[in-house]
Amino acid sequence: MSEAEASKPTRIALLGVPIEIGAAQAGTLMGPAALRTAGIARVLEQLEFCVDDHGDLSIPAVVSDGPAPANTKFYDEVKTWIRLLSERAYWLAQSGAVPIFMGGDHSLSMGSINGVARFWQEKGRPLFALWVDAHADYNTPDTTITGNMHGMSAAFLCGEPGLDNLLGGLPRASISPDQLDLIGTRSIDPLERKLLRERRVAVADMRAIDEFGVAVLIRRVIDRVKAKNGVLHVSFDVDFLDPSVAPGVGTTVPGGATYREAHLIMELLHDSGLVRSVDIVELNPFLDERGRTARVAVELIGSLFGLQITDHPTPTNALPD
Repeated sequence: MSEAEASKPTRIALLGVPIEIGAAQAGTLMGPAALRTAGIARVLEQLEFCVDDHGDLSIPAVVSDGPAPANTKFYDEVKTWIRLLSERAYWLAQSGAVPIFMGGDHSLSMGSINGVARFWQEKGRPLFALWVDAHADYNTPDTTITGNMHGMSAAFLCGEPGLDNLLGGLPRASISPDQLDLIGTRSIDPLERKLLRERRVAVADMRAIDEFGVAVLIRRVIDRVKAKNGVLHVSFDVDFLDPSVAPGVGTTVPGGATYREAHLIMELLHDSGLVRSVDIVELNPFLDERGRTARVAVELIGSLFGLQITDHPTPTNALPD
């Protein structure tokens, strides 16, 4: 057995995070239940992983320990979720399992990624985040148009100011902007775009996908992570997909990725052996069509963890004979 095979994770920890107050549209609190109904545990078990479902995170009374920053809707509620989730994410990463955080809106990533980044920083390995999303989520309280905190997640993770007391006394394990990659982006606010350019965040928008294809773009990310001996967190917002493929989201944006493009991304990420934690966010069963979006999301998670239609060498760098 090779060293890579010996270090390959064999356990997956599922955690539902039914938060919806970070977004404008209600319904994402039902996301974890929809993913379970669509068979996420069964698919992963068929891939010979040991799957432990930790149920849904539930929060105690909302914490209020100071004034909320301007332009942050439901700040105290989001803050309470994030503090609890960050600690739980850290614990799950310590367990040796690959945690999959089932959302819930994208504000949960402020807790999930902070927790796993803290663990990997202690291990001396940088955590990179691949933001698979129609939106950049790089707003701050100063740049946001809506005040919805799911649009501030990536900025918070990269240490941007404005939400400095969000974690209270818990460690803030920020990543640098060059450890963040956005792919599939097609909706960015004006001031948010300016901030992304100033920070030189790598953005592979839908035009880049059309021009170069997802394989070239994802391999660039993989090469950068490997060069730094890093690990990868995949934060997958289902609105990355075109609404014709995944209608069950509250913020649909036309012109998204195709079913096949999304599967290729997941297959290449699996081949890399770098993925150590995952978010699945913004699934809104209330807006779905008979569970179609949930099923697609589960199929994509299957590809991310090794589900293949045909056997082929891993990784694939050459055309078949």
